[in-house]
Amino acid sequence: MEIADAVTGRRSIRKFKKDPIPETLIREILEQARWSPSWGNTQPWELYVITGKAMEAVKEENRRRILDGSPPCPDIPMPLEWPDRMKARYMGVGKSVLTALDIAREDKESRSRYNADMFHLFDAPCLIVAAQDKSVSSRYALIDIGLILQNICLLAHGKGLGTCIMAVSIAYPDVLRSIAKIPEDRIIVMGVVAGYPEGDSAINTFKRQRTAVDDFVSWIK
Repeated sequence: MEIADAVTGRRSIRKFKKDPIPETLIREILEQARWSPSWGNTQPWELYVITGKAMEAVKEENRRRILDGSPPCPDIPMPLEWPDRMKARYMGVGKSVLTALDIAREDKESRSRYNADMFHLFDAPCLIVAAQDKSVSSRYALIDIGLILQNICLLAHGKGLGTCIMAVSIAYPDVLRSIAKIPEDRIIVMGVVAGYPEGDSAINTFKRQRTAVDDFVSWIK
């Protein structure tokens, strides 16, 4: 697969087949992704690959908590406000998702059910959690973690897998620390779910939107 095809063709997958990913394939992706750049080659990322019974336990506990009304409490708080132009994009993708699922805005029951499915991580068979040492105070480490996660997503796409970078996957860090044995002195940064996509599902095929280049680029000559 050409690099350009991987970048433009990768998309967030929200419905997965139940087939597990062979560990050899996950390892192959990570062997390649470890060459991601980082500030001064510090490679600050630590990854936890959760599959099988452990993954089922994470998904079930996540869904139980959100249905019980337990508020998410991630190590890195989610932003509550965005500039208007960014909020519009965020609201736009939410509308696209609900439209693809044929869920009306006023259908609170279906919206709640979708939210529970999201906290169940769209029933993906694999979750890769990225963490870093709490003693690392530099924000550069977060940029570096973003780089390796993007490369994981691109490599997975090139091998026929689907991924979704999900803030809700790390919404309850105590669950991950308990099940994945992530130490207390690690900050849980972000998670990526992975699996084989249901290719013909509307939730995986709706038209995506991106702003034009000249909307975010300034040319200085």
